[in-house]
Amino acid sequence: MSQVYLEINAQVTPATPWSDVLIATLGDAGFESFVTTETGFLAYIAAADYDRDKTQSLLDRYQDQCQVTFTETEIAPTNWNADWEKNFSPISVGERIHVRASFHPAQGFEYEIIIEPKMSFGTGHHQTTHLMLEHLLSLDLKDLAVLDMGSGTAVLAILACMRGAKKATAIDIDPWCGENGLENAHRNGVQNIEVVVGTTEQLPREPSFDLILANINRNVLLQDLPAYVACLRSGGTVLLSGFYTEDLTPIKAVCEGCGLTYVTHSTRDSWVAAKFIFL
Repeated sequence: MSQVYLEINAQVTPATPWSDVLIATLGDAGFESFVTTETGFLAYIAAADYDRDKTQSLLDRYQDQCQVTFTETEIAPTNWNADWEKNFSPISVGERIHVRASFHPAQGFEYEIIIEPKMSFGTGHHQTTHLMLEHLLSLDLKDLAVLDMGSGTAVLAILACMRGAKKATAIDIDPWCGENGLENAHRNGVQNIEVVVGTTEQLPREPSFDLILANINRNVLLQDLPAYVACLRSGGTVLLSGFYTEDLTPIKAVCEGCGLTYVTHSTRDSWVAAKFIFL
């Protein structure tokens, strides 16, 4: 029997930037797919996994920044993969990276990355993923141990390994992302990725990584940065994204409190990716 889904129609005032913030929050809470609208967004979740009180509580966290109302509608079973294939288009990052599905032809880029995201975040279409991919092109990754937190499709870990990392550990709280990340690694012929379902509880308690990638959201970053740094080797690099330009100042403050030194950042449509080093 096909699984029954609910559509949550959220009205957000102001819609920008808070729709994106709320989408990121609900994405960490079991919602599987989103569509932005002029007045907010649509969110989809299996009816068996839906908890209205929990959803309301998550949205209420932002009541001082925006107004949110939502309605619920049960929807007919949907072939999500067919819908995705119909709407997914490949993207390029500069002249070196081409992110595509298996049914798109290769274009001869230096890095052809095949991603089947299904329910997972990270195709390169979102501004933050695009920014993180750009940053990875600027680094010498040869023989580095890399941690990809909130890995989604594992596209960042995959590129890191393609560019010479000796090993990448991809961690995401969503079991679907764990399965999907491993599938994508195999699709790209990348064997040195370990995919872990979990949180910072799964991180080693000693310095183990040379590069940490975290494309999550502001609140998670502020909470988890000390745990990231605890497993970062001296001289290591941290790349952070998933937040807006106005969030860079508090992100910097927490990073500096953890012993990280700000290096640079880039922006794309008000989203930020920032680079820090651990001296």
